Amino acid sequence: MAKRYHYMESERARIEIIPMIDIMMFLLVFFIMVTLKMIPGSGVQLHLPGSSTAEKLPPTQVVVGVESNGNMMVEKRPMNAVQLAEYLRSIKQGRELQVIIAGDKSVSLQNLLSVMDIARAQGISGVGIATQEDKP
Repeated sequence: MAKRYHYMESERARIEIIPMIDIMMFLLVFFIMVTLKMIPGSGVQLHLPGSSTAEKLPPTQVVVGVESNGNMMVEKRPMNAVQLAEYLRSIKQGRELQVIIAGDKSVSLQNLLSVMDIARAQGISGVGIATQEDKP
């Protein structure tokens, strides 16, 4: 004998676990990928100098890595002074731009100042030097 349903009766709601797990895994992977993309990096393995007063970096558009031999890297591409100046000029285009210089511990102060001069010559006043916090 077939079960009869009345017009106003409805089945009891069920919670489906499998689709919920799928969605949670998708969100987990999505947020991990977004977080990895948000970490600024120049693609160069640097040993940053330490500072006891280091502050957290704000999100920046440009990170210039300076290796111990004086080579400059931006977005995993080696650049000389002229190429860096052209690159900064092309992305600035009348807007406010922040530049962070990530220099290796053994980089001379003159190399860091050269990069800072290149940035300031392009009208960029927001220039900072990346350090890592010294652990007491």
